[in-house]
Amino acid sequence: MAHKSYARSIDLPTEQVFHNIRNARRFAIDIGGSLAKVAYSSVVKRKSTMVFDEPDVEGVCGSPIYNVSEMDQEAVRLHFVKFETKYIESCLDFIKANLIKSKEFVHDKVIKVTGGGAYKYTDLIQSKLGVTVDKVDEIACLIEGCNFLLKHIPDEAFCYMRHGNPEYKFQGVDSDIFPYLLVNIGSGVSLCKVESESKFERIGGTSMGGGTFWGLGSLLTSAKEFDELLDLAERGDHKPLDMLVKDIYGGNYGEIGLGADVIASSFGKAARCARDTSVPDFNKEDIARSLLLCISNDIGQIAYLQARLHGVKKIYFGGFFIRGHPFTMHTMTFAINYWSKGDIQPLFLRHEGYLCAIGAFLKGMKDGDAEHYSWGENLAGSSGLASPQHSAASFDYHMRNNFSLLEINRLERSLLPCPLLRDIIGYFPDTVDLTQDGDARDYWLDCFYKNAVKTRDLAINSQPTSPDATERANDFLKKYRSRLKSLEQNPCAFGHLTVRNLLDTSASMLEECLFTDIFSQQKQLENEAALHQLSDRLAYLDGLPLSERLLQLAIGLLAGNVFDWGALEVCRILEQSKSFGLEDAQAKLQKRPWLFDDFDAWRNRMTQSKGSQKPPYKCAVIFCDNSGVDIILGVFPFVRQLLSMGTTVILCANSAPSLNDVVFVELQLLAKHASDICPVLRSALAERRLLVMESGQTSPCLDLRLIDGHLVRTMTEQGADLVVIEGMGRAIHTNMEATFNCDALKVAVIKNKWLAQRFGGDMFAVMFRFEQSQDHRLPQTVAATATAQELTASLLPSPLSSACSSRSSSLASSRSTSPVSSLSYLGSATSDSRKSQTSDSGSGRSKKTSRQTCDDEDEQSPTASSANIPITASSANIPITPRGSR
Repeated sequence: MAHKSYARSIDLPTEQVFHNIRNARRFAIDIGGSLAKVAYSSVVKRKSTMVFDEPDVEGVCGSPIYNVSEMDQEAVRLHFVKFETKYIESCLDFIKANLIKSKEFVHDKVIKVTGGGAYKYTDLIQSKLGVTVDKVDEIACLIEGCNFLLKHIPDEAFCYMRHGNPEYKFQGVDSDIFPYLLVNIGSGVSLCKVESESKFERIGGTSMGGGTFWGLGSLLTSAKEFDELLDLAERGDHKPLDMLVKDIYGGNYGEIGLGADVIASSFGKAARCARDTSVPDFNKEDIARSLLLCISNDIGQIAYLQARLHGVKKIYFGGFFIRGHPFTMHTMTFAINYWSKGDIQPLFLRHEGYLCAIGAFLKGMKDGDAEHYSWGENLAGSSGLASPQHSAASFDYHMRNNFSLLEINRLERSLLPCPLLRDIIGYFPDTVDLTQDGDARDYWLDCFYKNAVKTRDLAINSQPTSPDATERANDFLKKYRSRLKSLEQNPCAFGHLTVRNLLDTSASMLEECLFTDIFSQQKQLENEAALHQLSDRLAYLDGLPLSERLLQLAIGLLAGNVFDWGALEVCRILEQSKSFGLEDAQAKLQKRPWLFDDFDAWRNRMTQSKGSQKPPYKCAVIFCDNSGVDIILGVFPFVRQLLSMGTTVILCANSAPSLNDVVFVELQLLAKHASDICPVLRSALAERRLLVMESGQTSPCLDLRLIDGHLVRTMTEQGADLVVIEGMGRAIHTNMEATFNCDALKVAVIKNKWLAQRFGGDMFAVMFRFEQSQDHRLPQTVAATATAQELTASLLPSPLSSACSSRSSSLASSRSTSPVSSLSYLGSATSDSRKSQTSDSGSGRSKKTSRQTCDDEDEQSPTASSANIPITASSANIPITPRGSR
């Protein structure tokens, strides 16, 4: 018996369905013919670390440089829940019992309602809740909700390839989302052409939708729930019921291009049953499959024709009909690919059913309010995609029961793309997609699984006076390990599976369990110890000639980066040796030549204007990494050198805690204390030539698609012409292949032996990559052969690999020679798979026939009538652009 999860009754426990409902404020409802969706915002209570300066106490020695305390903080979160429309009265009773007492809820006595039910249930809503119903246009809400998800949820949209590796190919955040066709499959189907935020129109539709499948399926089989019908269809075979071309012609109909297994008539063979007693009754699995193919092919055909007629190359499917079910997505994908010969891209949405509910909720916000904030998916509270490797009947119950959950956090700042990126649209932060690299996936999932115990223990120790710290930490361990196990079975469940995602999920779940900065005490101790050594470090550097000083600054920057509590091997060293310092870290570093060694080119660039008044750079933007030795003895001296040469410096730190990374509020105080020691830093701060800013990030990695809006404006105003990215998370796991319209320096120590060996190095291997822009390029003394960047680009598992490939080739001539002769981060990729990836993404790829482009499974063949649709002269002349080109 299938679990009844498609439209659950709201009689379940409130915290299981309506998360944080008692702290809810505003809400909106989307009421369809079959399903209703509630959207509401709530105030989430969580802990926040407060760092404040400790005033000097005269006569007291050894007082801390700053104090750390925890405080309660509130944040706004959006929640979305679905249920069957027949439960609408019970739902309203529940809302009245839980929300009506909230002052925020009854603030204006108006509720936004959309969908057909906004008219049908107006009187019921008003009488139950005592509020005014503000009916908002369904199509407008649909479009606004879709635009919102495409702009704010990086891995919301994806295409599905049943035999691909991986099956899901995520679109990522694309600022250029228009135009597109939105096919909303609810009880019926509506097709909308969307050209901009404000320009859209409904251009067609059909009554053959999700309600048709559910209704006819219930009449024709014993199944009554939507999931049951999908389960049956997954196991069925349509051929006993559908009449195929070969049933009529004995084979294919080559003269008009119809294959033998193309469906000539859906359910066509069922008509013979009454006259032919030798034919047994049809089984319910075959009926469900034939019905699903019939409706899906019909929707796919109409969507293709409308997209072709209007010259649209992207089709997004929304509504709860598809619901991420692999077989349904395959059917739709095959249909669109078959008719368009691969020219039109079918795309699906992870949270397709909430488009109208999101739009209605946004309509309820004050005009323009949504644009004042940034929004991000709550990884701990949202659901994942179903596994394509298992039938619907065998899906994990927890995943099925929570498939449609969506929670979105509101961030109190605007996040914008970094203006220094060479190709903002083509930029993809992660170096490797673990869904494509099985060896890397197995390693990292196992690594994080084992390290979760260490994280649990650190969380407990970070709150020694809390009576329930152990309970909450164990809850984190259980949830995080459960997520890792589910990702092992279904790597694509939450979008691109990357090291960045795994780190961010851990942080999100720690926060849900009220742990925000588990390294705060360790960071405080290390910062104080490092500040005491800063004066001696600066004096040593000042005694060196410029050429040697630049080398020691680079080595110091690298050695400081060793102090990373997120690296398990480093943790062991730091725990075993409490006196481990900068000189010890320098001794651990790989000797030159480094694994990636562009230091000589960097030094030449820094000294090429020696003797003139012109600084090497106008403004440098530095994304720093760890607290303690890293920021104080590694980064500050490096910054000081740039300042002394006339360069303005923007020093960027995370906006919220992550591992032992320095945070903006900490960096402000550290810069102030360092300026008390160093006159160069002091004057630069006073003259605003040294600016300490928050990056907008909350991760050990760096996603340059979403950084603080104020930082973006400052970069532009200051004319930034150098970007420095420090640390393994920011410069290797992410941004290793990022290209910029200015010079870029990427500095990191590889503190993971497995990863270092995949690069052809060993533990504490060094990356010092200097990538010059066209304006600053120096003549190369050594001709580069195959650079690491070129080799990575050929293997890069990015949804935008064609863009990345073209960027890397244009940059190759400017790279200095590296001792790395091959880059094996993707290790096990075969030559065949690499050829497949390359041919699938390049804009210059050869055109395929419909049979080559689409899956060749015979049960998926579209109908003969649709395959033989005449194309008019006007529609035949519509220009067709290959998917890979833009």
